[in-house]
Amino acid sequence: MRALRLYEWVAVGVAAVVAAGLLLVIVLTPGSPSAHTMPQAVVPAAHSDGLSDAENGYRMEPVTVPTERGDALEAAFRIIGPDGAPVTDFQVNQTKKVHFFVVRDDMAVFQHVHPELVGDTWRTRVALPDGGAYRMFAEFIPFDSADPMHPIVLGVPFAITGDTALTPVPAPAASTSTAAGFTVSRTDGVAPIPVRTPTLLRLAIRGPDGQPVEKVEPHLGASGHMTGFNTMLLSATHLHPVEPPGTPLIDGELTFRAAFAERGEHRLFLEFNVGGVVHTAALTVMVT
Repeated sequence: MRALRLYEWVAVGVAAVVAAGLLLVIVLTPGSPSAHTMPQAVVPAAHSDGLSDAENGYRMEPVTVPTERGDALEAAFRIIGPDGAPVTDFQVNQTKKVHFFVVRDDMAVFQHVHPELVGDTWRTRVALPDGGAYRMFAEFIPFDSADPMHPIVLGVPFAITGDTALTPVPAPAASTSTAAGFTVSRTDGVAPIPVRTPTLLRLAIRGPDGQPVEKVEPHLGASGHMTGFNTMLLSATHLHPVEPPGTPLIDGELTFRAAFAERGEHRLFLEFNVGGVVHTAALTVMVT
């Protein structure tokens, strides 16, 4: 039997505390890093994100929404605060103040970019190669957040008309490949993940030569970034590696503490940096 690593024993212990119904309280001062800059610090709570355009008094107001396919389509929006005025500053969350995602409902298109503030409006550009039904997400942490370890994520649907080549969501698989030839594999194959239960998810990365990747470079202040979407609801789940940035990998593995709020298939998009190039690998997992 494979021996558990030190950080895995810690994760299992913390998961047991959570399962026992005990409350873990972490006090953050204004200058303290959030859990997204310390991904190894806590077990994430199961939480549905992006199902609404409003949460905790904050609302996403679209300004410019893509209406046709293209490589550099403008997307712009405002975040309206509880006082009814646009909010133009947020806490730094994984080196950025706002993260912006676009995903098509068949999971065949995924974008993760970072808007820039122009006046009171957040603006960016996205590449959408085909039509279809999409959802855009804005992720941010307000300065008045009661839970700075969990960002607010607001979602707004939109559609691009015209002929669309829809692709069935791939079934759960043990491995997948990137366009650059990297292979990402789940060490436990296609085992279902229990809903609302902190679970270790280990992904092994191998290079185009088939050898385990010895080290990934920091990406957004962490060893990687993974966003999962429920394939029916399009709710978002955030996962970050246990391994601190710059740490050599053991057998090419990145370890995540996963906690999904809903049952069903989830499409996971792993972003990792090798040689100064960010690669994206997509995997489907089943949550039961």
